[in-house]
Amino acid sequence: MLTREELTAIAELAVERDLLVVTDEVYEHLVFEGEHLPLISLPGMRERTVSISSSGKTFSFTGWKVGWVTASAPLVTAVRTAKQYLTYVSAGPFQYAVAEALRLPGPYFTAFREDLRAKRDLLAAGLRDAGFAVYRPQGTYFITTDVAPLGEKDGFAFCRALPERRGVVAVPNAVFYDDPDAGRTQVRFAFCKKEQVLREAVDRLRGDAD
Repeated sequence: MLTREELTAIAELAVERDLLVVTDEVYEHLVFEGEHLPLISLPGMRERTVSISSSGKTFSFTGWKVGWVTASAPLVTAVRTAKQYLTYVSAGPFQYAVAEALRLPGPYFTAFREDLRAKRDLLAAGLRDAGFAVYRPQGTYFITTDVAPLGEKDGFAFCRALPERRGVVAVPNAVFYDDPDAGRTQVRFAFCKKEQVLREAVDRLRGDAD
């Protein structure tokens, strides 16, 4: 997560070079340490920033594929024009449901964050106990780990074998890189699950590491 100083530096550069900035804010309510600072709120950024968010993360509606942008009127018009030619129709009935969800009171968002913070800590501790090197996230609902301490050299091979070995699924981080060797031993796990599911996964992974 970028610090206020880093975001300020980006904002100053954008103003200096007259840049438009598109920001991904889908985890705005899932920041576990510190607080989310929208780039659009910094001096000079209101008229040059398009902030994108999503019901998939904030309300756990990943299958609905409904999101929104926040920007000045001219930039919103430009986004709507582009969207018209990318996907002609997008989940019309769901949009009304998301509009209602956005009216939920503050305690919903606080409880949502605290629930996932506890699940992050549960899974992170279990993964460490199982022998993984764990990169504890400051936000999101994914934990990146390194399987090298387990004697593994290839995240792809590890993830392919893991379901049969322990009935647990992970994703190799290398799929997110252009360089096939980048993140070769890193894999990630999701913790947006029921607590009992996470506990069972941790028990299975501990057995796999023995």
